[in-house]
Amino acid sequence: MKSLGKPPDGLRLERLRACALWTPEGLRNRHPVLPGLRDAGVPRPTLGDFLRGGGRRVPRDPLPALDPREAWRRAPGSGLRATWLGHSTVLIEIDGRRVLTDPVWGQRASPLRLAGPKRFQPVPLPLRAMPRIDLVLISHDHYDHLDHGTITRLARLDVPFVTSLGVGAHLEAWGVPAERITELDWWESHRLPGSELVVTAAPSQHFSGRGLKDRNATLWSAMVLRSPRHAVFFSGDTGLTTEYAAIAQRLGPFDLVMLEVGAFHPAWGDIHLGPANALKAWQLLGGGAFLPVHWGTFSLAMHAWDEPVETLLELAPACGAPLLLPMLGEAVEPAHGERARPWWRGVDGVALGAAAPRDDAAPPKALPEHLPSSLPWPVD
Repeated sequence: MKSLGKPPDGLRLERLRACALWTPEGLRNRHPVLPGLRDAGVPRPTLGDFLRGGGRRVPRDPLPALDPREAWRRAPGSGLRATWLGHSTVLIEIDGRRVLTDPVWGQRASPLRLAGPKRFQPVPLPLRAMPRIDLVLISHDHYDHLDHGTITRLARLDVPFVTSLGVGAHLEAWGVPAERITELDWWESHRLPGSELVVTAAPSQHFSGRGLKDRNATLWSAMVLRSPRHAVFFSGDTGLTTEYAAIAQRLGPFDLVMLEVGAFHPAWGDIHLGPANALKAWQLLGGGAFLPVHWGTFSLAMHAWDEPVETLLELAPACGAPLLLPMLGEAVEPAHGERARPWWRGVDGVALGAAAPRDDAAPPKALPEHLPSSLPWPVD
Protein backbone atom coordinates (compact mmCIF):
# COMPACT_ATOMS: atom_id res chain seq x y z
CA MET A 1 0.00 0.00 0.00
CA LYS A 2 1.66 3.19 -1.21
CA SER A 3 0.23 5.35 1.58
CA LEU A 4 2.28 3.39 4.11
CA GLY A 5 5.40 4.99 2.67
CA LYS A 6 8.86 3.47 2.40
CA PRO A 7 11.36 2.52 5.10
CA PRO A 8 14.74 4.28 5.04
CA ASP A 9 17.64 2.42 3.51
CA GLY A 10 21.11 3.11 2.13
CA LEU A 11 22.64 6.41 3.23
CA ARG A 12 19.47 7.32 5.13
CA LEU A 13 19.77 4.20 7.22
CA GLU A 14 23.46 4.91 7.84
CA ARG A 15 22.59 8.38 9.17
CA LEU A 16 19.91 6.90 11.43
CA ARG A 17 22.38 4.40 12.85
CA ALA A 18 24.66 7.32 13.74
CA CYS A 19 21.82 9.03 15.64
CA ALA A 20 22.16 9.16 19.44
CA LEU A 21 18.72 7.52 19.80
CA TRP A 22 19.61 4.50 17.66
CA THR A 23 19.37 0.96 19.06
CA PRO A 24 19.28 -2.36 17.19
CA GLU A 25 15.50 -2.37 17.81
CA GLY A 26 15.01 1.11 16.35
CA LEU A 27 15.14 4.63 17.74
CA ARG A 28 14.38 5.07 21.45
CA ASN A 29 13.81 8.12 23.62
CA ARG A 30 16.90 8.68 25.75
CA HIS A 31 16.56 11.99 27.59
CA PRO A 32 14.96 12.20 31.06
CA VAL A 33 11.22 12.59 31.40
CA LEU A 34 10.09 14.92 34.18
CA PRO A 35 8.73 12.88 37.13
CA GLY A 36 5.03 12.25 37.58
CA LEU A 37 4.03 12.68 33.94
CA ARG A 38 2.49 9.28 33.40
CA ASP A 39 -0.11 8.00 35.87
CA ALA A 40 1.13 4.46 36.39
CA GLY A 41 -2.21 3.48 37.92
CA VAL A 42 -4.17 4.30 34.77
CA PRO A 43 -4.17 1.58 32.08
CA ARG A 44 -3.67 2.52 28.47
CA PRO A 45 -6.95 2.86 26.55
CA THR A 46 -8.21 -0.23 24.75
CA LEU A 47 -9.77 -0.70 21.33
CA GLY A 48 -13.18 -0.76 23.00
CA ASP A 49 -12.52 2.61 24.66
CA PHE A 50 -11.97 4.17 21.26
CA LEU A 51 -14.93 2.47 19.60
CA ARG A 52 -17.52 3.27 22.25
CA GLY A 53 -17.68 6.94 21.30
CA GLY A 54 -19.67 9.33 23.48
CA GLY A 55 -18.26 12.04 25.70
CA ARG A 56 -18.63 14.80 23.07
CA ARG A 57 -15.63 13.55 21.12
CA VAL A 58 -16.68 15.53 18.07
CA PRO A 59 -18.63 18.81 17.85
CA ARG A 60 -22.26 18.71 16.83
CA ASP A 61 -21.64 21.13 13.95
CA PRO A 62 -18.53 22.34 12.08
CA LEU A 63 -16.47 24.94 13.90
CA PRO A 64 -16.50 28.53 12.63
CA ALA A 65 -13.66 29.31 10.22
CA LEU A 66 -12.35 32.17 8.09
CA ASP A 67 -11.00 32.26 4.57
CA PRO A 68 -7.48 33.64 5.12
CA ARG A 69 -6.75 34.66 1.54
CA GLU A 70 -7.72 38.31 1.96
CA ALA A 71 -5.46 38.65 5.02
CA TRP A 72 -2.61 36.92 3.19
CA ARG A 73 -2.69 39.54 0.43
CA ARG A 74 -1.22 42.02 2.95
CA ALA A 75 2.22 41.46 4.40
CA PRO A 76 2.30 41.20 8.20
CA GLY A 77 3.30 44.55 9.66
CA SER A 78 5.45 42.94 12.34
CA GLY A 79 7.08 40.50 9.92
CA LEU A 80 5.66 37.45 11.74
CA ARG A 81 2.18 36.01 11.31
CA ALA A 82 0.61 32.57 11.86
CA THR A 83 -2.56 31.05 10.41
CA TRP A 84 -3.83 27.88 12.05
CA LEU A 85 -5.44 25.66 9.40
CA GLY A 86 -6.36 22.77 11.69
CA HIS A 87 -4.60 20.17 13.85
CA SER A 88 -0.84 20.81 13.47
CA THR A 89 -1.05 22.53 10.08
CA VAL A 90 0.00 26.19 10.36
CA LEU A 91 1.12 28.68 7.72
CA ILE A 92 3.90 30.77 9.24
CA GLU A 93 4.88 34.01 7.51
CA ILE A 94 8.29 35.02 8.80
CA ASP A 95 10.17 37.97 7.31
CA GLY A 96 8.88 37.46 3.78
CA ARG A 97 8.98 33.64 3.74
CA ARG A 98 6.03 31.27 4.02
CA VAL A 99 6.51 28.01 5.94
CA LEU A 100 3.86 25.28 6.17
CA THR A 101 4.00 22.87 9.12
CA ASP A 102 2.81 19.24 9.02
CA PRO A 103 0.34 19.80 6.14
CA VAL A 104 -2.68 17.48 6.26
CA TRP A 105 -5.59 18.04 3.88
CA GLY A 106 -6.70 14.39 3.88
CA GLN A 107 -10.09 13.27 5.19
CA ARG A 108 -8.68 10.52 7.40
CA ALA A 109 -5.54 10.15 9.49
CA SER A 110 -5.12 6.65 8.13
CA PRO A 111 -3.64 4.64 5.24
CA LEU A 112 -7.20 3.62 4.28
CA ARG A 113 -9.95 5.66 2.62
CA LEU A 114 -12.84 4.07 4.53
CA ALA A 115 -11.42 3.46 8.01
CA GLY A 116 -9.43 5.32 10.61
CA PRO A 117 -9.90 8.64 12.44
CA LYS A 118 -12.01 10.91 10.27
CA ARG A 119 -11.62 14.67 10.07
CA PHE A 120 -14.58 16.41 11.73
CA GLN A 121 -13.40 19.88 10.71
CA PRO A 122 -12.56 20.81 7.10
CA VAL A 123 -9.49 22.86 6.23
CA PRO A 124 -10.55 26.52 5.73
CA LEU A 125 -9.43 26.46 2.08
CA PRO A 126 -8.40 23.88 -0.51
CA LEU A 127 -4.73 23.10 -1.00
CA ARG A 128 -4.85 24.45 -4.55
CA ALA A 129 -5.84 27.87 -3.13
CA MET A 130 -2.76 28.18 -0.94
CA PRO A 131 -0.26 30.93 -1.76
CA ARG A 132 3.32 30.20 -2.80
CA ILE A 133 5.02 28.13 -0.10
CA ASP A 134 8.76 28.58 0.47
CA LEU A 135 9.28 25.63 2.81
CA VAL A 136 7.37 22.62 4.17
CA LEU A 137 8.25 21.28 7.63
CA ILE A 138 7.43 17.68 8.61
CA SER A 139 8.01 16.85 12.29
CA HIS A 140 7.47 13.06 12.10
CA ASP A 141 5.72 10.40 10.07
CA HIS A 142 2.41 9.71 11.85
CA TYR A 143 -0.70 9.92 9.68
CA ASP A 144 -2.08 13.07 11.29
CA HIS A 145 1.19 14.86 10.46
CA LEU A 146 2.32 13.23 7.22
CA ASP A 147 -0.51 12.72 4.73
CA HIS A 148 0.15 10.80 1.52
CA GLY A 149 -2.38 12.65 -0.64
CA THR A 150 -1.26 16.07 0.53
CA ILE A 151 2.41 15.29 -0.09
CA THR A 152 1.79 13.95 -3.59
CA ARG A 153 0.13 17.26 -4.49
CA LEU A 154 2.88 19.35 -2.87
CA ALA A 155 5.46 17.23 -4.71
CA ARG A 156 4.28 18.81 -7.98
CA LEU A 157 5.34 22.23 -6.71
CA ASP A 158 8.88 23.53 -6.58
CA VAL A 159 8.94 23.62 -2.78
CA PRO A 160 11.68 22.24 -0.48
CA PHE A 161 10.98 20.00 2.52
CA VAL A 162 12.82 19.87 5.85
CA THR A 163 12.07 16.90 8.06
CA SER A 164 13.47 14.46 10.61
CA LEU A 165 15.99 11.74 9.82
CA GLY A 166 14.55 8.94 7.71
CA VAL A 167 11.21 10.62 6.89
CA GLY A 168 12.60 11.64 3.52
CA ALA A 169 12.20 8.03 2.36
CA HIS A 170 8.42 8.49 2.46
CA LEU A 171 8.60 11.84 0.69
CA GLU A 172 10.79 10.51 -2.10
CA ALA A 173 8.55 7.46 -2.57
CA TRP A 174 5.64 9.86 -3.08
CA GLY A 175 7.30 11.95 -5.75
CA VAL A 176 9.34 14.61 -3.95
CA PRO A 177 12.74 14.87 -5.68
CA ALA A 178 15.65 13.93 -3.42
CA GLU A 179 17.34 17.30 -4.00
CA ARG A 180 14.33 19.05 -2.41
CA ILE A 181 14.50 17.02 0.81
CA THR A 182 16.66 17.90 3.81
CA GLU A 183 16.66 15.52 6.79
CA LEU A 184 17.92 16.70 10.16
CA ASP A 185 19.12 15.02 13.32
CA TRP A 186 18.51 16.88 16.57
CA TRP A 187 20.44 20.16 16.83
CA GLU A 188 21.28 20.11 13.13
CA SER A 189 20.36 23.20 11.11
CA HIS A 190 19.53 24.05 7.52
CA ARG A 191 19.47 27.49 5.92
CA LEU A 192 16.81 27.98 3.27
CA PRO A 193 18.75 28.81 0.09
CA GLY A 194 18.61 32.46 -0.90
CA SER A 195 17.37 33.54 2.52
CA GLU A 196 18.42 34.16 6.10
CA LEU A 197 15.85 31.71 7.44
CA VAL A 198 17.35 28.82 9.42
CA VAL A 199 15.54 25.64 10.50
CA THR A 200 16.87 23.60 13.42
CA ALA A 201 15.57 20.22 14.56
CA ALA A 202 15.23 20.00 18.33
CA PRO A 203 14.64 17.13 20.78
CA SER A 204 11.14 15.80 21.43
CA GLN A 205 9.70 12.79 23.27
CA HIS A 206 7.54 10.67 21.01
CA PHE A 207 7.73 7.72 18.58
CA SER A 208 7.19 7.02 14.88
CA GLY A 209 5.89 4.48 12.40
CA ARG A 210 3.17 4.05 9.78
CA GLY A 211 2.59 0.29 9.88
CA LEU A 212 2.84 -2.77 12.09
CA LYS A 213 6.53 -3.43 11.43
CA ASP A 214 8.21 -0.03 11.20
CA ARG A 215 7.77 1.44 14.68
CA ASN A 216 10.53 3.96 15.45
CA ALA A 217 12.28 3.50 12.11
CA THR A 218 12.38 7.29 11.59
CA LEU A 219 13.14 10.22 13.89
CA TRP A 220 10.64 12.60 15.51
CA SER A 221 11.56 16.23 16.17
CA ALA A 222 10.48 19.65 17.24
CA MET A 223 11.38 22.36 14.73
CA VAL A 224 12.69 25.88 15.30
CA LEU A 225 12.56 28.65 12.70
CA ARG A 226 14.88 31.62 13.15
CA SER A 227 15.40 34.71 11.02
CA PRO A 228 17.41 37.80 11.95
CA ARG A 229 14.25 39.33 13.49
CA HIS A 230 12.09 36.43 14.72
CA ALA A 231 12.11 32.92 16.17
CA VAL A 232 9.33 30.31 16.20
CA PHE A 233 9.14 27.00 18.09
CA PHE A 234 6.98 24.16 16.75
CA SER A 235 6.68 21.14 19.04
CA GLY A 236 5.45 18.47 16.64
CA ASP A 237 4.24 15.72 19.00
CA THR A 238 6.01 15.33 22.32
CA GLY A 239 5.87 14.69 26.02
CA LEU A 240 7.39 17.01 28.61
CA THR A 241 11.12 16.50 29.13
CA THR A 242 14.12 18.24 30.62
CA GLU A 243 15.25 19.10 27.10
CA TYR A 244 12.93 22.12 26.91
CA ALA A 245 15.29 24.14 29.07
CA ALA A 246 18.21 23.18 26.80
CA ILE A 247 16.18 24.21 23.73
CA ALA A 248 15.49 27.60 25.30
CA GLN A 249 19.16 28.08 26.10
CA ARG A 250 20.46 27.07 22.68
CA LEU A 251 17.72 28.31 20.34
CA GLY A 252 15.57 30.84 22.25
CA PRO A 253 14.08 33.23 23.01
CA PHE A 254 10.94 32.72 20.92
CA ASP A 255 8.38 35.17 19.61
CA LEU A 256 5.90 32.38 18.92
CA VAL A 257 5.60 28.98 20.61
CA MET A 258 3.32 26.36 19.02
CA LEU A 259 2.69 23.41 21.35
CA GLU A 260 0.43 20.40 21.00
CA VAL A 261 -2.40 20.35 23.56
CA GLY A 262 -4.86 17.72 22.29
CA ALA A 263 -5.19 13.95 22.21
CA PHE A 264 -4.03 13.45 25.79
CA HIS A 265 -4.62 10.72 28.37
CA PRO A 266 -3.18 10.03 31.85
CA ALA A 267 -1.32 7.01 30.45
CA TRP A 268 0.27 9.04 27.62
CA GLY A 269 2.14 11.57 29.76
CA ASP A 270 5.57 10.72 28.39
CA ILE A 271 4.65 11.05 24.68
CA HIS A 272 2.02 13.82 24.63
CA LEU A 273 1.78 17.11 26.48
CA GLY A 274 -1.86 17.90 27.06
CA PRO A 275 -2.79 21.43 28.15
CA ALA A 276 -1.27 21.43 31.66
CA ASN A 277 2.10 20.09 30.55
CA ALA A 278 2.06 22.34 27.51
CA LEU A 279 2.02 25.30 29.89
CA LYS A 280 4.98 23.80 31.77
CA ALA A 281 6.80 23.38 28.46
CA TRP A 282 6.01 27.01 27.59
CA GLN A 283 7.60 28.10 30.87
CA LEU A 284 10.72 26.00 30.28
CA LEU A 285 11.02 27.47 26.78
CA GLY A 286 11.16 30.95 28.27
CA GLY A 287 7.78 32.21 27.15
CA GLY A 288 6.58 33.85 23.95
CA ALA A 289 3.11 34.05 22.47
CA PHE A 290 1.52 30.60 22.85
CA LEU A 291 -0.47 29.17 19.92
CA PRO A 292 -1.99 25.75 20.83
CA VAL A 293 -2.13 23.18 18.03
CA HIS A 294 -3.10 19.50 17.59
CA TRP A 295 -6.77 19.96 18.49
CA GLY A 296 -10.07 20.84 16.82
CA THR A 297 -9.73 18.54 13.79
CA PHE A 298 -9.54 14.80 14.58
CA SER A 299 -10.89 12.73 17.48
CA LEU A 300 -7.79 10.87 18.66
CA ALA A 301 -8.56 10.33 22.36
CA MET A 302 -11.45 9.81 24.78
CA HIS A 303 -11.76 13.39 26.02
CA ALA A 304 -14.27 15.93 24.72
CA TRP A 305 -13.20 17.68 21.53
CA ASP A 306 -12.92 21.07 23.29
CA GLU A 307 -11.44 19.89 26.60
CA PRO A 308 -7.81 20.71 25.65
CA VAL A 309 -8.51 24.33 24.82
CA GLU A 310 -11.02 24.84 27.66
CA THR A 311 -8.48 23.52 30.17
CA LEU A 312 -5.78 25.71 28.66
CA LEU A 313 -8.00 28.77 28.86
CA GLU A 314 -8.67 28.01 32.53
CA LEU A 315 -5.03 27.39 33.54
CA ALA A 316 -3.12 29.94 31.46
CA PRO A 317 -3.86 33.09 33.52
CA ALA A 318 -2.17 31.64 36.62
CA CYS A 319 1.19 31.41 34.83
CA GLY A 320 0.76 34.49 32.67
CA ALA A 321 0.86 32.67 29.34
CA PRO A 322 -0.21 35.00 26.50
CA LEU A 323 -2.53 32.70 24.57
CA LEU A 324 -3.18 33.11 20.88
CA LEU A 325 -6.51 31.41 20.16
CA PRO A 326 -7.35 32.30 16.57
CA MET A 327 -10.26 30.84 14.71
CA LEU A 328 -9.39 28.38 12.00
CA GLY A 329 -8.09 30.41 9.07
CA GLU A 330 -7.61 33.58 11.13
CA ALA A 331 -4.19 35.16 10.48
CA VAL A 332 -2.70 36.55 13.71
CA GLU A 333 0.50 38.42 14.54
CA PRO A 334 2.05 37.52 17.92
CA ALA A 335 3.32 41.08 18.30
CA HIS A 336 -0.25 42.38 18.42
CA GLY A 337 -1.21 40.21 21.38
CA GLU A 338 -4.84 39.58 20.46
CA ARG A 339 -6.98 38.79 23.50
CA ALA A 340 -7.88 35.11 23.77
CA ARG A 341 -11.59 34.50 23.25
CA PRO A 342 -13.60 31.26 23.31
CA TRP A 343 -14.85 31.48 19.73
CA TRP A 344 -15.55 27.70 19.62
CA ARG A 345 -18.33 27.89 22.20
CA GLY A 346 -21.85 27.78 20.85
CA VAL A 347 -21.15 24.97 18.38
CA ASP A 348 -22.75 22.44 20.76
CA GLY A 349 -25.54 24.78 21.78
CA VAL A 350 -23.52 26.32 24.62
CA ALA A 351 -23.63 30.07 25.18
CA LEU A 352 -20.46 31.91 24.17
CA GLY A 353 -19.80 32.94 27.75
CA ALA A 354 -19.93 29.45 29.22
CA ALA A 355 -17.84 26.31 28.94
CA ALA A 356 -19.51 23.20 27.60
CA PRO A 357 -20.59 20.54 30.13
CA ARG A 358 -18.09 17.69 30.50
CA ASP A 359 -20.71 14.94 30.90
CA ASP A 360 -22.81 15.61 27.80
CA ALA A 361 -22.53 12.23 26.04
CA ALA A 362 -22.99 12.12 22.27
CA PRO A 363 -24.31 9.05 20.46
CA PRO A 364 -21.58 6.58 19.43
CA LYS A 365 -20.08 7.03 15.99
CA ALA A 366 -19.83 4.35 13.34
CA LEU A 367 -16.89 2.00 13.78
CA PRO A 368 -14.67 3.41 10.99
CA GLU A 369 -14.78 6.88 12.56
CA HIS A 370 -12.91 6.05 15.76
CA LEU A 371 -10.28 3.41 15.25
CA PRO A 372 -7.49 4.11 17.75
CA SER A 373 -4.18 5.63 16.85
CA SER A 374 -2.06 2.63 17.78
CA LEU A 375 -4.34 -0.13 16.48
CA PRO A 376 -3.66 -0.82 13.72
CA TRP A 377 -1.72 2.31 12.76
CA PRO A 378 -0.25 5.28 14.63
CA VAL A 379 -1.59 8.78 14.08
CA ASP A 380 -0.63 10.70 17.20
